Amino acid sequence: MNNVLWDHFFPAKEPFSPPPRLKPNNSAPPLTTDEIAAALSKCSPTSAPGPDAIPYSTWKQVNRINPSILLHLLAPLVLFGYHPASLKSSNGVVLDKPGKPSYESPSAFRIIVLIRTISKILERIIAARLLAVARLKGLLHPNQCGSLPGLSTYDACLTLTNDVRTLQRPRLKVSSLFLDIKAGFDNVDNNTLARILREGGIPPYLVSWVSSFLGERSCTLIFQGAPGTPAPVSVGAPQGSPISPLLFLLYVAPLHFGIPRGLIISYVDDFTLTVASLSYRGNIRRLQDLFDRLERRASRLGVSFSLAKTELIHWRTPSQRHSPKCVSPIQIKGELFHPSNSVRWLGYWFTPVLDPAAHFSRRLALAQGAFALIHRLSPPGAGLPPPTYSTGWQRH
Repeated sequence: MNNVLWDHFFPAKEPFSPPPRLKPNNSAPPLTTDEIAAALSKCSPTSAPGPDAIPYSTWKQVNRINPSILLHLLAPLVLFGYHPASLKSSNGVVLDKPGKPSYESPSAFRIIVLIRTISKILERIIAARLLAVARLKGLLHPNQCGSLPGLSTYDACLTLTNDVRTLQRPRLKVSSLFLDIKAGFDNVDNNTLARILREGGIPPYLVSWVSSFLGERSCTLIFQGAPGTPAPVSVGAPQGSPISPLLFLLYVAPLHFGIPRGLIISYVDDFTLTVASLSYRGNIRRLQDLFDRLERRASRLGVSFSLAKTELIHWRTPSQRHSPKCVSPIQIKGELFHPSNSVRWLGYWFTPVLDPAAHFSRRLALAQGAFALIHRLSPPGAGLPPPTYSTGWQRH
């Protein structure tokens, strides 16, 4: 069982060649106690620790008593652009996915990776520095959302809605293709990412640290009957790390390119291709060409898109609400995708006419179902009011 899970979750990848000898990067800004305090302020005391079993509350107490301890521990790692193997070991807690008909396949399980807390403190510091430089160098596309300060799912969905309406104003037909990168973080290649960072003008000490951080990692699987022995893993950008989302965004930024009468929006590994033309059939041809172009770029990065999560929608204006719907499908890799009546993207439900009531009615139904379930499972005398159901919308 242990070996089967290893092969499924941590497939072997080409190893990264570390530098022959560590050298101090004199251009690296020295680590400060303010950076450490800022990183600790974002660490939740309830987060589960890694193999060292040291919670964040301990490090916060240590830093309050003597701020120089963490400074002296972490400053050399920044100076040399190095992440030691002792901080790259983790625990992989194996959990079964509920509701599966069988648990004989590793796909019926998921893994929660727990990293050492002192490592995550340094990862937050490096992530803050790397984000500042990446924005200065223009390495992140303006249409990339998620895992970035001030850019939430709401911003991504609002951008999509606004651009669809803008493209519709000249009486153009608008269509969108929703895509999802398969196993996104796991497919970040260390060598390719290092090249992207170097060519983008990222300081050498940050490139060295990122390469060291991603290479030569190990993990111990935790489940009933597990041998409990660590093994080397090739995990791309490790799940659960504060810096992994940023590294992934930098990695897939080349997938963004300009589209005449259209745009690409992404939220981490969720992408949308939106185009406009005089007809929906014209949109299908454009989307197929753009997907082929996007797939070629993705293949150079070693990533691909999940066909199972691909969806198509043909947008309509409110005046076309009662007009016949377009049923033109798109063919991708020999598979037909027919336009959907509703698409759930980033937790929001979209309909072809962008009716917000469709989203809120579904959210209300979920809330009512959850409340009814809690009411049924609650012991007698818990004092919960009976569930109530609204029959319509009230405008205030």
